[in-house]
Amino acid sequence: MNLNVDWHAGWPSAKHDPAPEIQIHAAEPRTVIMRQNMSVNFEAPFMFLLFGNDRALLVDTGATPEAVYFPLRRTVDTLIDAFLTENPNPDYGLVVAHTHGHGDHKAADAQFADRERTTVVGPDLDEVVAHYGFDDWPLTPRELDLGGRTVDVIPGPGHHRSATVFYDRATRVLLTGDTFYPGRLYVQDWEAFENTVDKLVAWCEAHPVSHLLGCHVEMSTRPGASYPRGWTYQPDEAPLPMTVAQLRELQRVVKALHGAPGEHVFDDFEVWWKGE
Repeated sequence: MNLNVDWHAGWPSAKHDPAPEIQIHAAEPRTVIMRQNMSVNFEAPFMFLLFGNDRALLVDTGATPEAVYFPLRRTVDTLIDAFLTENPNPDYGLVVAHTHGHGDHKAADAQFADRERTTVVGPDLDEVVAHYGFDDWPLTPRELDLGGRTVDVIPGPGHHRSATVFYDRATRVLLTGDTFYPGRLYVQDWEAFENTVDKLVAWCEAHPVSHLLGCHVEMSTRPGASYPRGWTYQPDEAPLPMTVAQLRELQRVVKALHGAPGEHVFDDFEVWWKGE
């Protein structure tokens, strides 16, 4: 799996940015990573498209609803058409899911509302629980079968009440959303966040994990240095992929903080918690 890619990180003048609205990188033939151009929206979220034999899974829909500014549906359709050229299937479907329900991860949902053979999983907790069949949320993961490719959906509240983490058995990648990435980890519920971090560390100890991929990059290559919120040009970004060792470090510092409010800065991430 090739994750060695120079992600476009904005432009000194967003108005004059020559890059496309969406950067596309095929990490391997059945796994595509996309990033929304920072000049379109400063959040610059990452999205993931995983191809199974029967249907594809799109994880997150970005930060901008209008197709004229952010043509996510057109981009995904083009990628699926290319896949089906090599793997014909007239009944091929698409599942649109989310790492959580914040606006910069679900804004373009409506672009897929009228798409045939497409299921859009609602981002609210009751919709997430109902779709995946979480009858003991947030305890037991569920399986999502794409046809010859299984993705485990792991409950992960703490940053957001309906947050989920996706484990792709094919690539051994853990898609951690905003729970863990090189940037500011905003905590909504400290106890839930700590439990989720413990759960993810335990998952990594029980399963082979090649990389952890979140949905943003906000840290620079200098340890402990992040870009201010709202910037649209980050020329020296930290790499997107993170390691199990870095996740264990997050577990260590979360326990050491004991729920103390503050903007806690570490080499590879920050933990922001306002308190109760």
